[in-house]
Amino acid sequence: MARVLVTGMSGAGKSTLLEALSARGHLTVDTDYDGWELPGAVWDEPRMSTLLAAHPTLVVSGTAQNQGRFYDRFEHVVYLHAPLEVLLARVTSRRDNPYGREPSQQADIARYVQEVEPLIRRGATCELDGRLPVAELADAVEALLQPGGR
Repeated sequence: MARVLVTGMSGAGKSTLLEALSARGHLTVDTDYDGWELPGAVWDEPRMSTLLAAHPTLVVSGTAQNQGRFYDRFEHVVYLHAPLEVLLARVTSRRDNPYGREPSQQADIARYVQEVEPLIRRGATCELDGRLPVAELADAVEALLQPGGR
């Protein structure tokens, strides 16, 4: 069993992937919701530490400035990637999360692709194409959750 972090830019498909994994019976936490992220775009470190200590098998999704502090507690860090055009199309059309609809937010996403994406890619143990069908992405993450998963 393993702990997996799914990270990437807004619009890459992290929440959609987590929903699919949850529907398959896996324990998942989307840090975009329920107070996991504190002001300053950082995770609540004591809360995250408690979560990871309590669950040997878990999929966490999100992107935060301090996520690297937790990489050693995940067996896999999955970078879910999509081109900027795809990210922007998705954030402007999604219904469940308003982030990305404003032009200033879209400019932020473009800047994050330039500045943050290389850092995420460097820390990842695996990269998946967010344009793939959700079922295929869920299969790939499920394989990582298995003992010795790769």
